[in-house]
Amino acid sequence: MPQVQVKEKTSTKKQEVKQRRKVTKSSTQRSNRVEDKQSNSAQASQKKAREKKMHNKEIGSWGEDIAVDFLKKRGFSILERNWKCFAGEADIIALDDKALHFVEVKTRIGTGKGFPAEAVNAKKRQRYEAISELYLSSYDGCETGITFDIISVTLLPNDRVFVRCYNNVLSSDCR
Repeated sequence: MPQVQVKEKTSTKKQEVKQRRKVTKSSTQRSNRVEDKQSNSAQASQKKAREKKMHNKEIGSWGEDIAVDFLKKRGFSILERNWKCFAGEADIIALDDKALHFVEVKTRIGTGKGFPAEAVNAKKRQRYEAISELYLSSYDGCETGITFDIISVTLLPNDRVFVRCYNNVLSSDCR
């Protein structure tokens, strides 16, 4: 009888070791699968982010086209589009008979995340001041006033667009 018990204990120990190996192996496989899923989901989210960014750029470009048409219909001359310098980029630089306009264009699909103009913060306004200084350092036009404007473009259902222009969001007393 003792031999049978010993054998049972031995076989039980062997079974426990086998079971532990199985558990370790299956948990390793499970963790590998989880890591693979996480890696795949990270890659998928990066791809979505790239697609979204491209989508956002297309929407922004479309909004800028709408803003240019809006300004031209009101008698503005478009001097620059997407003018870049080390301080940043001005979406539109336009001239009318009263002033030189530095225009930030914000475009959104719907108003679920707020109105487009709400995205222009104090930091963006400071950047536009620096951009305007750099632009004016090489500007050959006649002496004129300067305004900082925001054109808000909201894309609505049924191929409709809502355009709103906020003039002189930064006061300029340098006329």
